[in-house]
Amino acid sequence: MNDALPPSPSPGSTAADKPMATSPVDAHIIAITSGKGGVGKTFVSANLAAALTRRGHRVLVLDADLGLANLDVVLNLHPKVTLHDVFTGKAKLEDAVIQAPGGFSVVLAGSGMVEYSRLTPEVRNELFNIIQTLAPRYDVVLLDTGAGISDVVLFSVSLAQEVLIVATPEPTSLTDAYAAIKVLATQQKRQQVRLVVNQAARPGDGRAITSQLQQVLDRFVTTDTGRPMRLVHVGDIPADTSVREAVMRRQLLMQQMPGCPAALAVAQLANKIESTLLKPANQ
Repeated sequence: MNDALPPSPSPGSTAADKPMATSPVDAHIIAITSGKGGVGKTFVSANLAAALTRRGHRVLVLDADLGLANLDVVLNLHPKVTLHDVFTGKAKLEDAVIQAPGGFSVVLAGSGMVEYSRLTPEVRNELFNIIQTLAPRYDVVLLDTGAGISDVVLFSVSLAQEVLIVATPEPTSLTDAYAAIKVLATQQKRQQVRLVVNQAARPGDGRAITSQLQQVLDRFVTTDTGRPMRLVHVGDIPADTSVREAVMRRQLLMQQMPGCPAALAVAQLANKIESTLLKPANQ
């Protein structure tokens, strides 16, 4: 792994022109994204962070959904400093890092940052520098990106070593997930991404969905190496009324109802992430 991120892209380029960036040393950077909004991406980001923190890892969640940020709502936080203040020079980056209820750190974007919903040179450089500055201080950095394949989303994802796609079993979600995966293969030259299926109706649904998507990828998407994009199933989160209750109360499911089926599934997801991507915290 390189010791630092590579130089920033030239002002005339976009994320669509560039392969994925190389991440800073120490932290493992994971982009949590989705093809479609409303699939529970921020719920997964926040509760996965809490589960990894419980396992002894130093975790940071960066709200990279600059246009429609809602991590603050999910965590019931009212930050005095957001990325908007950092971008405009009104505050230092260190002041934007706050503790979340689950014991992990967060940097919040603030809602309605319309001027930062496009990938301008300013947005690109600010995000780049923030990741470069903060990542070495943590074991894991989770980038809670926006949904879709906009330039801002793709650039945020390009800063991560690994990508976790969140999808639900609905056809619209799966169609958009396929579109996002295809872009990551063709534009960022990724060889694989990981998939978690949220709101699964039955055990095994996620593996079946992953298999179906893999068949489509095998047929229509070829990576830079000439091999099909590999889709790795990392877990299912079952449909669970406790999730809605926790979201409505603006509480972390992992804290308030750790024994419910969805929370147990998130804990299993954290275990899978740790065993396949991270060193156990006690090593």
